[in-house]
Amino acid sequence: MAPEPDIQADADPEATPLTAPAGGVPPVSVYPSDIADAAEALAGGKGPFAVDAERASGFRYSNRAYLIQIRRAGAGTVLIDPVNHGGDPSTVLAPLAEVLGTDEWILHAADQDLPCLAELGLRPPALYDTELAGRLAGFERVNLATMVSRLLGLGLAKGHGAADWSKRPLPPAWLNYAALDVEVLIELRDAIAGVLAEQNKTDWAAQEFEHVMGFTGSPTRRDRWRRTSGIHKIRDRRALAQVREMWLARDRMAARRDVAPSRILPDSAIIAAVREDPKTVDALTALPVFGGPKQRRSAQTWLDALAAGRTTADLPSPSEESSGPPPAVRWSRRKPEAAARLEVVRAALTGVSEQVSVPTENILAPDLMRRLCWDWSAQAEPTTAIEVFLRDGGARPWQRELTVPVLADALTRADKTPSGQTPVEGTPADGS
Repeated sequence: MAPEPDIQADADPEATPLTAPAGGVPPVSVYPSDIADAAEALAGGKGPFAVDAERASGFRYSNRAYLIQIRRAGAGTVLIDPVNHGGDPSTVLAPLAEVLGTDEWILHAADQDLPCLAELGLRPPALYDTELAGRLAGFERVNLATMVSRLLGLGLAKGHGAADWSKRPLPPAWLNYAALDVEVLIELRDAIAGVLAEQNKTDWAAQEFEHVMGFTGSPTRRDRWRRTSGIHKIRDRRALAQVREMWLARDRMAARRDVAPSRILPDSAIIAAVREDPKTVDALTALPVFGGPKQRRSAQTWLDALAAGRTTADLPSPSEESSGPPPAVRWSRRKPEAAARLEVVRAALTGVSEQVSVPTENILAPDLMRRLCWDWSAQAEPTTAIEVFLRDGGARPWQRELTVPVLADALTRADKTPSGQTPVEGTPADGS
């Protein structure tokens, strides 16, 4: 699970503190026999599985799961170490995968945990995402602690979500936190499901959960090196090539060591080295960060990367090529009619959001909205064209039902507005 923000200001001051699992912290199942026993215990329970996973983001290169927590009514909680069992994960975790395939999983922010669980052969047959359910219910705060406080009247202890979960042995306080993450997840699912039923959003949630089931991780950007912090300070294409080569050298080193790249070399050091462009070890190690003993040992690696960027014929373009529309801030200059469409569409979707108490980004994906406004051309039958565009873009039926008529009206008004003017909200499409 992702690190929980400090939500003390949002917590119910009268909430009953939940500081330890009711049945105590279970032992960690590490070896194949332990994991088989845990799977057998879960098989003896009934109903859905509360599932969570802890990673070591910021510490490790990989996004693998280092601890898996599972709870089921009648079986209690089990903690699984998926990395130190000494065998083939597909074999060792097979009994667990078989049991977990028999009923629904309940997760909080499922899109964060599903990819690392899928790497281990663990996939849900059905899913309930309590965080996403909270968004659909119109909750302003949807982190686990706040929702547990609001719906169950319980206060979760402040956690260790940002800790290095690859550490062994795991401290008792961390295991306590991990077990609490699934302690009341089943009850939370029932509570938020009741809220959605009262709001007639149960079917919306079901469609969203089915969509999330197919989540395999965010698309990988082709030019990931362009995310280097401070790269906006680099304008020259040759210097950009040096940033790229240093980033790639660091990435190879991080992958080999399974260490987060920022722990190998911070972005700020890459930018500083490119701006100074040292040619010798002494010149490089005179720069901040590079003078430390670890960086001195890697000095030649960084110098070779700078040299590769200095001599390559493959110079990157100043900005990343994209198959989609440019950033919206550039629209008014490059395509003013699209900027006008975007403004009126945003206002229309904000109105829908306020009406149904669902964030606009959950009503329609922002990227899909922008592509619609950028690519749109006046249509004789705008409703049909928008329906097809949104369906092909992955919008769910409930989203299309809510937005297609509103978008058709908004885009029609935008089409009939003279260039350079903004359509007035509420103006009839025919101008009468």
